[in-house]
Amino acid sequence: MQTFIDFISFKDPNVLYVVLGMFFINGSSAMIGTFAFLRKRALIGDAIAHALLPGICLGFMFSGDKNILYLFLGAFATGWISTYLVDYIVNQSKIKQDAAIGIVLSVFFALGIVLLTYIQNAGYSNHGGLNLFLFGQAAAIGKSELWIFAVIFITILLLIILFYKGFTTVAFNADFAKAIGLPVKTIEFLLTSLTVLSIASGIQALGVVLMSALIVTPAAAARFWTNKLPKMLGIAVLFSVFSGFIGAFVSYSESGTPTGPWVVMILSLITLLSFIFSTKRGILARYLQARNNKLKIRHENILKAIYQYHERIGRQVRLDQKLSATDILGIRIFDTSELQKGLRRLIRNDYIRKTEDRYQLTEIGAKESKRIVRLHRLWEQYLLKRTTIDTYHVHSGAEAIEHILSPEIEAELKRELGIEGIPEEDF
Repeated sequence: MQTFIDFISFKDPNVLYVVLGMFFINGSSAMIGTFAFLRKRALIGDAIAHALLPGICLGFMFSGDKNILYLFLGAFATGWISTYLVDYIVNQSKIKQDAAIGIVLSVFFALGIVLLTYIQNAGYSNHGGLNLFLFGQAAAIGKSELWIFAVIFITILLLIILFYKGFTTVAFNADFAKAIGLPVKTIEFLLTSLTVLSIASGIQALGVVLMSALIVTPAAAARFWTNKLPKMLGIAVLFSVFSGFIGAFVSYSESGTPTGPWVVMILSLITLLSFIFSTKRGILARYLQARNNKLKIRHENILKAIYQYHERIGRQVRLDQKLSATDILGIRIFDTSELQKGLRRLIRNDYIRKTEDRYQLTEIGAKESKRIVRLHRLWEQYLLKRTTIDTYHVHSGAEAIEHILSPEIEAELKRELGIEGIPEEDF
């Protein structure tokens, strides 16, 4: 606890620089990475990150010193060239984008290693620390770097606000954006430049190996929680900034532990938890939804079988009519254990009542059984009158659809079939 208090009190100015640096870097990457993710160009971040290394080396060779401005400009230049080459290879050949990214990534990274080795063996003074750009060193963030990161963060934020509609339209449907007259090429150029800019800003803290994770992972995690882009942007930034803060704290509390890998590990954990526990797309939510749908179908099929039993013996649905489980199985085949589970649940929900070993519908159960059969027959009539589906396949189609028809769809079906005025009990 004392370590945490010392950390958040920023007694050490370097801690403040690291935390603010991670805030600007992670925030920038999450914002622009969301659009890259939606454009299905998330992997391009990997090519850009690896392509920055030769630019850093060239910037150092040009300036003769580890001047952050020259290093950044060199990284930005080679990063942008790498994206251009990927698009050029895809457009001018039959090579797919993933293969083009792999080619460009390998070539640029190999060139960066060659240049890095040359610098180390050519007698350049003050070259120590360049190899840290491979894996990053957040602790090396200083005041001058912090100002650059802040300017990049503000620039990306302002441009997203100014060009939000254009960015959104191009990200979701570039062909539609072109059709309505948007300057698609300009917008794509701007998005690519901002992606390179955000990755270049974080290369010192996370390195070329890990930086691409900040482009992909926050957006991927946020996508599990919402369908709305503004919320997705906010959630992605929140996840990314939180992981940066925790990563910086772990690095501070465990001396010698690098910040970058911890940031990526925490982001990955957040993504995994989102994948499992998301209320809309998570594995657990989908499992529970599938389970509830299965139970709903089973219960409705049992009620429908009871209704059809009443019809088979030539009677309207009567609340005093009792039948056994064997009678239900004579109408429809169920697994015996599943039938017993379904009957017990229907009893708990007051759809049926049990007397000794026989069952009878309650008033609620009678209404529900009529509703299910009505929906089944409505859909059968619709398929027969409005489609060319073979008569033998109509019943099986209605068996599947009857469980998901809402009252609104039922009303629409009645209008389509011209039976709006017919009472339900006469249908």
